[in-house]
Amino acid sequence: MDPVRNTLRVLYLLARQYGVQTSYVDMAKQRREASPESLLAVLRTLGVDVTRMSDVPRALRETRHARAQRVLEPVCVAWGTSPAAVPLRLPNQASAGHLRCKWILEDGTPRRIDSRLQDLPTAPGKGSPRRAGRNDARRRIVRYVAVPRGLPTGYHRLVVECGGDRFESLVFSAPEACFQGPVRKRTWGVFAPLYALHSDTGLGAGNFADLAKLVSMVSEHGGGFVGTLPLLPAFLSKPCEPSPYSPLSRLFWNEFYLDLEQIPELDSCAAARRLMASSAWRQQRDRLRRAPLVDYVAQMALQRAVLEVLSKSFFTKASSRRDAFQRFCRPHPELETYARFRAVHERRGQPWTRWPARMRDGELRDGDSPVGLRRYHLYVQWLAQQQMTRLSEHARTSGVDLYLDMPLGTHRDGYDTWRHPQLFALDASGGAPPDPVFTRGQDWGFAPIHPQRSREQGHAYIRSYLRRHLEHARMLRFDHVMGLHRLYWVPRGLPASEGAYVTYPAEEFYAMLSIESHRHHAAIIGENLGTVPAEVNRSLRRHGVSGMFVVQYEARPAPSSALRRVERHEIARLSTHDMPPFAAFWAGLDIEDRRALGLIKPQNLARERRLRERVRTALHRLLRQRRLLGRNETGTAAVCRGVTEYLGASPARWLLVNLEDLWQETASQNTPGTSTERVNWRRKLRFSLEAIERDGRLLEAVRSLSARRRF
Repeated sequence: MDPVRNTLRVLYLLARQYGVQTSYVDMAKQRREASPESLLAVLRTLGVDVTRMSDVPRALRETRHARAQRVLEPVCVAWGTSPAAVPLRLPNQASAGHLRCKWILEDGTPRRIDSRLQDLPTAPGKGSPRRAGRNDARRRIVRYVAVPRGLPTGYHRLVVECGGDRFESLVFSAPEACFQGPVRKRTWGVFAPLYALHSDTGLGAGNFADLAKLVSMVSEHGGGFVGTLPLLPAFLSKPCEPSPYSPLSRLFWNEFYLDLEQIPELDSCAAARRLMASSAWRQQRDRLRRAPLVDYVAQMALQRAVLEVLSKSFFTKASSRRDAFQRFCRPHPELETYARFRAVHERRGQPWTRWPARMRDGELRDGDSPVGLRRYHLYVQWLAQQQMTRLSEHARTSGVDLYLDMPLGTHRDGYDTWRHPQLFALDASGGAPPDPVFTRGQDWGFAPIHPQRSREQGHAYIRSYLRRHLEHARMLRFDHVMGLHRLYWVPRGLPASEGAYVTYPAEEFYAMLSIESHRHHAAIIGENLGTVPAEVNRSLRRHGVSGMFVVQYEARPAPSSALRRVERHEIARLSTHDMPPFAAFWAGLDIEDRRALGLIKPQNLARERRLRERVRTALHRLLRQRRLLGRNETGTAAVCRGVTEYLGASPARWLLVNLEDLWQETASQNTPGTSTERVNWRRKLRFSLEAIERDGRLLEAVRSLSARRRF
């Protein structure tokens, strides 16, 4: 065999051992091969010792040997009520004798089963090496340990004792499909970013109380849910990084959204009330209210001045509230660690990767930050949890589901990567390969989760942030749901075009989603827009994860198929936060914006405009055929109403309406692929909550949805 081809073959074998895909199919249906340099770089980020191609054969031998020694997988899945078994890989000569299996249920209840190894069913070790290594030529055989019937839904430990050895696995016992609820119920809801949802009495940006007001409005007009962007903490001092999709943690809430007026300590703290009554504080508040854009740094400083006074007062004297605070902190030891991290980060003013080794390694001592600063972060997280609880309880009593959003990653300088550095591949970034819009690929900046290390920890981190969100949400959207299956990794030092896809244990992820959704009676939605492999959409269907139907993605220029059929399992909407509002799309303003950003070549501009005109013509025809648009109606408002009614009359279980589409907004909340080039994550809604409530035309558009969503 050609030595070069043989070396590549060995590299591909090594890549597959670690779930690194050696090729992918792009948006043009063309297969793209990952370069050897890219594969080596991705393997290094996964912890494989390969500096050059000559290292690959040794690494493959070592990997195969290590995999051959693994008797039990760290995580296994048992679906529903179907018979299930856990594979036990043993050397052939050790496949007889006494076996003791101990099942320890999630609640601590033990179940012990003794048997003989030779009585267990066998099967060839599919995909496992025949030889464990150069010095161990023993073949290995797979025997299956039956999962006890009636194993309750949850996370259970299997401990196997055999020949003096002890092995352990975490078994996820899960319903095959996520919680569905009343599947025949069709409803509608509205969407708005919380930072943009301002009121006449707030500080400028929206807060938890404003979201509760929107819940009340939707409830009064017959709606069923309210959606917003992630509500997770962010770096909001200088440099300010307010993107909801780059949080510093997925385990805590953003104190920026606290409503000061709802804090009980305000009534008894004269110093805080005096501060809020001062002319300087009120002038700054009024300036923030009038501004069309959210000034995160100024608003956070304004409300933090009050919160620090309240925190200092709170910790100076005993009270029933202090007792409640202590009860809250006791079962949440990670809160103290988080508060220490935030305090040290603020005191040092630099990313944790530049801290002294002790601090980088997770050891933070009392003298590393002021006590008052740590207490402040403990206090505001407690307040945020209380206000989130109040919000979700209000939603439930109003008959409205809270629809929260889960970002794909976290900020690489944030708490989660510091707290769990081994869990993240810090020498890589998540991203996307080149496509017709982003011709050089995308580097999203966050460090991806290391799939095998997550398995070895029983996916504890993922389970934690799932539970944190589902305590409050009855609908939870996962950004870039394809990331449950695979994620494009860009190794540090390489351009985004030179990455490769890394696969994830999707079945284990779906099992966690199923378990937690049933425990919290919550629906799971996956953002499956764009180029998504067929197997991903099949898995979403199989496991009861709802997909998305977005008009701007689905609109086609063919008159006979302007929009495909909307399916019952989908959530239907006109646009998303990463798209222009419908009015801008209809007018083609996004084409001009992409031209200005250099994302459309001059020679392709006319073609893009012609294609959009054909899309408009096809949608016009569809709406008129359905009697949703009058013969002489051509205005944007009429078309927007018609398309919304088309979605409302569809079988889709959920219809989500962007508030800004009700008044034909044309400015975007976010322009993907830009930072300083465009204003992202800062633009307030054109109208305050009070103005929306007073405007009969807007409310009439919302009211009409109630009738159309009934059977």
